[in-house]
Amino acid sequence: MAKLKVDGKEIEVPDHFTLLQACEEAGAEVPRFCFHERLSVAGNCRMCLIEVKGGPPKPAASCAMGVRDLRPGPNGEAPEVFTNTPMVKKAREGVMEFLLINHPLDCPICDQGGECDLQDQAMAFGIDSSRYQENKRAVEDKYIGPLVKTVMNRCIHCTRCVRFTTEVAGIAELGLIGRGEDAEITTYLEQAMTSELQGNVVDLCPVGALTSKPFAFTARPWELNKTESIDVMDAVGSAIRVDTRGREVMRIMPRVNEEINEEWISDKTRFIWDGLKTQRLDRPYVKKDGRLQPASWSEAFQAVKAAVAKTSGDKIGAIAGDLASVEEMYALKELISALGSQNLDCRQDGAALDPSLGRASYIFNPTIQGIESADALLIIGSNPRFEASVLNARIRKRYRMGNFPIAVIGEQSELRYGYEYLGAGTDTLAELVAGKAKFLATLKKAQRPLIIVGQGGLAGEGGAAVLANAAKLAVAIGAVSAEWNGFAVLHNAAARVGGLDLGFVPGEGGKSAAEMLAAMDVLFLLGADEIDLSRKKAGFTVYIGSHGDNGAHAADVILPGATYTEKSGTWVNTEGRVQIGNRAGFAPGEAREDWAIIRALSDVLGKKLPFDSLGELRAKLYAAHPHFAEVDALTAAGSDEIAALGQKAGEMAKSVFASPIKDFYLTNPIARASAVMAECSALARNNFKAAAE
Repeated sequence: MAKLKVDGKEIEVPDHFTLLQACEEAGAEVPRFCFHERLSVAGNCRMCLIEVKGGPPKPAASCAMGVRDLRPGPNGEAPEVFTNTPMVKKAREGVMEFLLINHPLDCPICDQGGECDLQDQAMAFGIDSSRYQENKRAVEDKYIGPLVKTVMNRCIHCTRCVRFTTEVAGIAELGLIGRGEDAEITTYLEQAMTSELQGNVVDLCPVGALTSKPFAFTARPWELNKTESIDVMDAVGSAIRVDTRGREVMRIMPRVNEEINEEWISDKTRFIWDGLKTQRLDRPYVKKDGRLQPASWSEAFQAVKAAVAKTSGDKIGAIAGDLASVEEMYALKELISALGSQNLDCRQDGAALDPSLGRASYIFNPTIQGIESADALLIIGSNPRFEASVLNARIRKRYRMGNFPIAVIGEQSELRYGYEYLGAGTDTLAELVAGKAKFLATLKKAQRPLIIVGQGGLAGEGGAAVLANAAKLAVAIGAVSAEWNGFAVLHNAAARVGGLDLGFVPGEGGKSAAEMLAAMDVLFLLGADEIDLSRKKAGFTVYIGSHGDNGAHAADVILPGATYTEKSGTWVNTEGRVQIGNRAGFAPGEAREDWAIIRALSDVLGKKLPFDSLGELRAKLYAAHPHFAEVDALTAAGSDEIAALGQKAGEMAKSVFASPIKDFYLTNPIARASAVMAECSALARNNFKAAAE
């Protein structure tokens, strides 16, 4: 720790702090454009100038000078800095005058208006006139893809976007070319950006040079209602803010959550919102004469009642989709159980995950933040870049710290960091477990080794053996101990951990999702669109969901539900953290919240569920499963469960691990309804073909 005085106030801060951070710690406001806590120091906007006592007779850039660079006074007094002297005031006014020489007067038509750092700091630290009469320079706008709009006349060359793409996203797509007034930010050969995190440059840009292209000219920030919620596009559970105007979602922004997403979100999370209002199911439908016809709620319920009356409980089943909240899965489980059925499954892909093996066998035990504590990593059957983009950025962050060997078993793809490729499937994993592979020594030498097991290794008939062998390997290398649990299952479906916690899996004698497609007389699909419905032979299918996607096309009755922005719901992320998403708007037309649909249907079926409101439902849920009441808390799972799982390891059937994500932009019904995601998908396919050629 180091002591210093800021504007006469003595403080103690860590000695790795910059002067800017020290001043902020003391409560002084220091303006900045180029400095960002999560990016390297550039020191090129000069807005953060302060005065250092005993230093040279000129202001110093506080972002580029560290606390340890200060010298004590002649008698050993604490070093002193000032943020509000006449010298500092004049210097900042001069810097602002320089910044505004070429900046256009675009505020009335700029999408950044109302949220612009340049506006705010010009008001607080600038002056009301300029001595410069020369014409402003003009810079050609660049095409950098369908997501980020450029107006490069406004750029002040802070290089935040350049540093983000290079350091956090892991691909040097943006750079600064030229010098002086010819300097420009551009992509290589002015091609579209390819990073799945590129939308974050919109938040980073302190002016209106980089803005959201889909959001352009649609709303002003002060018109929007802002609702804090949780993302469900993957299983990371990123903290987001949903901005709405009336009933319409206008944009989705990240919130800071150091334990999960820091302040980044993926492009799918950010730009999915146009899919929330297209291809929506806004009224019930019943199939008549081979075609789905609009119907009333009572007609739809009676059709379901008639189908259920014709069969027995063991011929009724339910499959939960990847976006379902805990509340609706709990309600559906209670209804199916009341009908006398054990046929439940939340694992559309057939992943070999079973709650009976213990919670530690299916969650990301070391936690997302814990990745930064690991010192070696083995990835089995996963492509974290597409399955959990924000988590992959955390792996890259640890990789950039150094001394972090990474190895991969599965697909050999670009992960945005260097790794050692060991092999494609079970043969390689078997070699590691048998102690023959060369990377084993690295894992054993590590103090905190980390093994990430993805759904690509767990799906299919051999998934259980892969999971058990991965657990056996984790125990063998010392990844599981009282201080550290490095066994991590990476999910890609937001609903999966919550479903497993609920026990939404086949009971005694119950059938799995794949078996239900062929064997059920009545099949309930709760937003289940990712399962191969071409193999469906079920007699009568009820689809409860929000979009006209795969499940709706195969349905005999459609009951229109709400999306994640239209209901208050609980989701559990891949590390087992319970999170609550809040309702930002209302579902269109006659669509209702999913739990309410199931509750109303239960009444018609004569199996009335014992709750009439969301509060009553949650009370029943918390009584049956108390850990759901512990919102935003992490409970460490037992490491002995992993040891027990490892003891079940046997011979694995030969197979190759393939990531379940074939197209990052089209993984769920909302994404497939989004025109923006369709454009991104087409661009990604073209880039892949060009790279292959």
